[in-house]
Amino acid sequence: MNQQQLPIDAVLPELLESLRKGVNAVLIAEPGAGKTTRVPLALLDEPWLHGKRIVMLEPRRLAARSAAQYMARTLGEQAGETVGYRVRLETKVSAKTRIEVVTEGVLTRMLQEDAALEHVGAILFDEFHERHLHGDLGLALSLQSQSLLREELRLIVMSATLDAEPLAALLSDAPIIRSEGRVFPVITHYAAARPSRTERIEQQVGSTIVSALRSHEGDVLAFLPGALEIRRTASWLAASGMPTGVRIAELYGTMPLSMQDAAVAPCLPGERKIVLATSIAESSLTVQGVTIVVDSGLMRVPRFSPRTGMTRLETVAVSQASADQRRGRAGRLAPGVCYRLWTEQEHPYLPAQSAPEIADADLAPLALELAVWGIQDPAELDWLTPPPQAAYEQATELLKKLRALDPSGKPTPEGFKLARFGMHPRLGAMVLRAEERGCANEGCELAAILSERDLLPQERSVDIKLRLDALNGKMASADPAAIRRIAAQAEQWKRLAAHYVANNASPSPIEKPSLGTLLAAAYPDRIAQRRSDGRYLLANGRGAVLPDVQPLSRSDYLAACELDDAGTESRIRLAAELTLTDIEQFMSPYITVEEAIEWDRAALAVRSRRRTKLGAIVLGEVPISGPDEEKVADALIAGIRSEGMGLLPMTKPALALQARMKLMALGGKDWPEAADEALLGTLEEWLKPHLYGMKNRSDLQRLNMVQLLGSMLSWAQQQELDEQVPTHFTVPSGSRIPIDYSDPAAPVLAVRLQEMFGLQDTPRLARGKLPLTLHLLSPSQRPVQVTQDLRSFWESAYFEVKKDLKGRYPKHYWPDDPYSAMPTNRVKPRGT
Repeated sequence: MNQQQLPIDAVLPELLESLRKGVNAVLIAEPGAGKTTRVPLALLDEPWLHGKRIVMLEPRRLAARSAAQYMARTLGEQAGETVGYRVRLETKVSAKTRIEVVTEGVLTRMLQEDAALEHVGAILFDEFHERHLHGDLGLALSLQSQSLLREELRLIVMSATLDAEPLAALLSDAPIIRSEGRVFPVITHYAAARPSRTERIEQQVGSTIVSALRSHEGDVLAFLPGALEIRRTASWLAASGMPTGVRIAELYGTMPLSMQDAAVAPCLPGERKIVLATSIAESSLTVQGVTIVVDSGLMRVPRFSPRTGMTRLETVAVSQASADQRRGRAGRLAPGVCYRLWTEQEHPYLPAQSAPEIADADLAPLALELAVWGIQDPAELDWLTPPPQAAYEQATELLKKLRALDPSGKPTPEGFKLARFGMHPRLGAMVLRAEERGCANEGCELAAILSERDLLPQERSVDIKLRLDALNGKMASADPAAIRRIAAQAEQWKRLAAHYVANNASPSPIEKPSLGTLLAAAYPDRIAQRRSDGRYLLANGRGAVLPDVQPLSRSDYLAACELDDAGTESRIRLAAELTLTDIEQFMSPYITVEEAIEWDRAALAVRSRRRTKLGAIVLGEVPISGPDEEKVADALIAGIRSEGMGLLPMTKPALALQARMKLMALGGKDWPEAADEALLGTLEEWLKPHLYGMKNRSDLQRLNMVQLLGSMLSWAQQQELDEQVPTHFTVPSGSRIPIDYSDPAAPVLAVRLQEMFGLQDTPRLARGKLPLTLHLLSPSQRPVQVTQDLRSFWESAYFEVKKDLKGRYPKHYWPDDPYSAMPTNRVKPRGT
C-alpha cells in the first residue's frame, strides 16, 4: 500500500512496542495526525491480537462511518469486509470483519452481551476528549472486564486535547505516546467588539461568511449551536444572494446520513461550499476543501436538573479546547483562516475544557446499564469522572418507578429487556407496556417521535397525537427527512419489541390503551391534574402550565412527556389527554391509599380523610370515621404551631401568668421558658395530654390556660412566683393593686399618687432586681408622672405636680412632706 505519510506514522512503532509490553496506552495526537485511520490498521498484524477483532469507539455516527469507509478504501475493499461499522440504524460487518468502528451505545451493548469480549483483542477509544457519557461508561466497564476476565485485552485511549496524566493513571500508569499533528498555519481573526444584542446569530455568522468568501479561497465551515440556527443562517445566506457556484450544506447529527455524507464530500470542479455545522464537525472527520472556519463560539449541550428530573438543551460558550479544535479544521489540508465571533480579550475567560457529559447528564440509562452489569454502587468501578451521587440516586429511584429495578436496586426481568432496547429507559418502559397491550406500533412510533426534536415546532397545540398523525402522513407540514428518520427508528424498535416481549404480549387486550396511557407508562411522574385555576399539578409535586388555551386545556388529566425547566412552573411542550378511568385501569401500581389526618388552615380544624393518590395528585378522598385520637392530637399541635399561640384562649389572666413566668425565667436558671417560641416548641409536654377528644378551634377554647401554664411549675416555684412577682402589690394606703406584666422587662403599677404617701423608695420585684414602673395617677385616674425612682420624684418633681393638682383638685389632700404624710384612697385621710 502506497500511503501518504502522516504525523502519526512516526510514533506507531512506539505505540506498537508499548502494546507488546503492556496492555494499555494513551495516545495524544493533534488534529490531522491520522490516528483514527492509521492506528487500527497498524494493529491488525500484531501477534498478541491472535486473529481477534479490533473495536474502535467513535462518539459520532458520521465519523464512525467515514473512518470505516476510509480504512476500507485504503485496503482496496468496501466497508463491511476487513473493516466494518455498526451505528444506529445501519450495520456493515461480516464474518471477514477484523476492525469494527462502532458508536458508543453499541460498545456498551457488546459488553453487556459478552462481558469478556472473547472475540475482541483491543478496544480503541477515539476522540475521548469529547467525554461523552457512553464513552466514560464503556471505558469503566472495559477496565473491569480487563481486570477480572481478560488480562490480555488491550485498551488504547486516543485523544486530541486532554490532560493525559490522570487518564494514564486510571489505566494503571499506562505509557503516554504523543504525536504532533499536521496542521497548516491558520490565521485567527477575533471580533473587534462584542456582537450587538439586537443582531441575531444568523446575521453575525452570515455576514462573516460573506466577507470571508470575498477575501479567501476555499470552502467555509461555520460552527453554530444547533439545527435551528443552522436553518436560519442558511435562509439568511440564501436571501443575501450567494455568488454563482456557491453551495450551502447543513451538517448536524439528526440529519439523514446521505445528507451528512454530501456535506463532507469534495466539491465539484468550479464549485465552492459553505458547510453550516454543529459540534459534530469539531473532530474525527475532515470536511473536504475547507480552508475557512467561522466560529460562533457557541454550542448546545444537554443539562439534567435533579431538581425537576428533566433534561434541557442549554446554549453555552465553547471551551478553549473546543475552539482550538474548530480552528484546526481550517488547517487540515492547506493554510487557512479562522474567524471567531468573540473578542480576543474574552478568549482567556472561556473554560479550558468542556465539562464531561457525566457531570450534567440524565443518569437513568447509565444506572440501568450498571445494574444489568451487576453494579449497584458506581464506586465499584474506576472512573475518570465519577457520576454525581445525587443525580445517580435520583436515576435509580426513577428506574424503580419504571419497574426496571426492584426495591433493592437489582434489575427486574423488565429491566434486562429495557437495557437491550438501547433507548432511554422511559421510552423502553412505554414500548414494553404497548407491546403487552397489543399496540406495539403506536408505542414504538411514540418512542421514535420522542427521541427526536419536535416534528411540528411551529404547531401551537402540544397534543402529541398531531405528531403521530404527521408521522403517518396525515399532516403535510412536517419535515420529510425527519419523518423518514423517525419511521426507520420506529421500525427498528418494533422488531426489537416483538423479539423481546412477544411471549408476554396479551393476545387480545380488553381495551386498547389511549396515547395518554402509553405516555404515562414512560412518565408516571409527569401525570398532571388540572387545578381550579387551569394550571396543572404534576405527580412529582411540581406545577405546570399549558402555554396557550387549546383543546387539551379542557382535560382534567394529562400525561406530559416534554416540559421546559424554567421558573417554578414548567411549560408543557408535548402531552396527551388522560382520563381518571385510564389512570385507575392502567396505572394501578403507582396508586396509593393513605390516611391523612392534618390541620386545615381554612377551617381551623383537623380534617381526617382517606385519600387515593398518584404521587402528589389526589385522585379522590372520603372522610374517616373515628380517626386515631393520637394522630388528631398531633395534627392539632401542628395547627397550633402554624397559627401561633393566638389559637389558644390566652385570657388576660393567662397572659399575665405567662408574663410573670417569663420574668422569672430571665433571672432563674431552673425556671421553664414561657416565651411563645418556647411554649410552641414544647406543646407535646404540657398541652398534648389535654387535647384528646378535641379537633378544632372551638374545642380549644375550653382549655383553662391559667391552669395549664401553672402546671408547668412545681409547688416551690409557684410559691416563689407569688412571692417574687406577685399578681398584686399592696400600696401604703392599703389598696391591693394589680401589676401589669405586659412587658416583663418593665412591669407597671398604676396607682393614685395619694396612695403612695409615706413610701420612700420604688418597690422592686424578683429578689430586688427589677424596679416597678410607677404610673402615678391623679384623682381622676390620669397619669401625672411615670417613674422608676420614687425618691427622686418626691424630692423634686412632686412639688410642681402638687401645685398643678392642688389647683385642679382643691378639696384633696396635698401635703408638703410626702414622706411623713398619711396615704389615702379617699379625698382626705380619715380624721383630717
